[in-house]
Amino acid sequence: MNRKSKLIGLCLLILAVAANVLIFNWHTYKLPTVDLHLTVSSEVGGNLQIFYSDYADSWVEGNSSGIAYDPVNGAEQTVALSEDGEPVIGFLPAKTEAQAAIGAGQRFIRLDPGDQEAIWTISDMSVSYKDMTADWQAEDLGEPLEVHDMTAVEAENGALVLSARAGDPYVIFAMPETAPASQAVADSDASTLRTKVLALVLLDAVVLAFLLFRKKLLTLPLEIMQNRHLIFKLAVNDFKTKYAGSYLGIFWAFVQPVVTIMVYWFVFSVGFRSGAVMNVPFVVYLVTGLVPWFFIQDFMNAGTNALVEYSYLVKKVVFKISVLPMVKAISALFVHAFFVAITILITVLYGINPGPYAIQVVYYFFAMFVFGLGIVYGTCAIVIFFRDLTQIINIVLQVGVWTIPIMWNIGIIDPKWHWFFKLNPMYYIVNGYREAIYGHTWFWHDLGQMVYFWAVTLILFVIGTTIFKRLKVHFADVL
Repeated sequence: MNRKSKLIGLCLLILAVAANVLIFNWHTYKLPTVDLHLTVSSEVGGNLQIFYSDYADSWVEGNSSGIAYDPVNGAEQTVALSEDGEPVIGFLPAKTEAQAAIGAGQRFIRLDPGDQEAIWTISDMSVSYKDMTADWQAEDLGEPLEVHDMTAVEAENGALVLSARAGDPYVIFAMPETAPASQAVADSDASTLRTKVLALVLLDAVVLAFLLFRKKLLTLPLEIMQNRHLIFKLAVNDFKTKYAGSYLGIFWAFVQPVVTIMVYWFVFSVGFRSGAVMNVPFVVYLVTGLVPWFFIQDFMNAGTNALVEYSYLVKKVVFKISVLPMVKAISALFVHAFFVAITILITVLYGINPGPYAIQVVYYFFAMFVFGLGIVYGTCAIVIFFRDLTQIINIVLQVGVWTIPIMWNIGIIDPKWHWFFKLNPMYYIVNGYREAIYGHTWFWHDLGQMVYFWAVTLILFVIGTTIFKRLKVHFADVL
């Protein structure tokens, strides 16, 4: 082993030890869901927004739930949950019943009662987890920790009465200790320990495999790095020639996704009258989910046929055919970068500031890139011998877009089935783009989902590259 290899190995070990320490000390931010039940009444319309947090100064949209409250024709609108979970709209005087999911074990709760001068009454407060339920009285909240734009915060007969001014009224309380919340924290601690162990095993296994088989594992990345200039030139040429001969040229690359987004927006927002989702306008929720899906869809379709399309290069003995899937990935990146910028612009126009969290789009794109590349290396090799695979992938992608909450909210599904939809690795990517752009949550907050995604991605990447290496000696003969 030469000095350079020893230095690389030493640096890798140092990074691995540092990563192990970070994972061991990781604190979960994704606690089990606890349902907060309450009754709200007010003489004016507005939104009661509920924030919950470990720290009193970390009030972000990702840790909040909202209750819409709109008087209609002089009567106060009542929103309840029926037995099948579907919302029922009726008219009853002075009350609105609703549920808002809160994070169990959180230490603080903040109530934001609209932006108008009004008196809000909050009563019938209770918290439940699994088969446990505990009632709250306003007196259990104690004295507020912080009050803003309020003339009075009082407890009357177990109800909380908020006299709000116009502007940005809110009040912060310490969360009462309850048996359901304590049980949820205990369950969370057990789940966190399992996740940490799995993450440490996965990380150390990857590092060990790299140290033992680094020559084989580095072959493909080194080929890509050595031919990076060629890859970029081919990608630019691929992007241009895709629309060569048309009057508008590459303009069509941006038109189709825009038209698709507009059609979906019109159908769901105008036709089905979809309102805000996860406390953000539907168009923001829709676009942030569609943009990563458009990339993986374009990459999967084009990458699978990369070797067939560039068959004249595959037949050349001196050409590194392993770079061709990368060409399709970079070609798809041009449109993707444009739509990420448009998505952030739309978000800002709706009054949502992504802030520093938006930089995480780079991480989630890299994760999606590696995930897609691993699959494409396998499919582009198989399609040479089994051309029907192209049609199968098209069908899978057509169905796949509906198996992820892109145009629908996962909240409409019974929570016990959420795990099934999270099995799709693209759920992690789509949700990650949303968290980065408007959710204001860092990517390491959900360590369990991150570990699962990278475990699946690494397995698919190893399988895909192995298939590619085993079959590439036959490519020229078959093509």
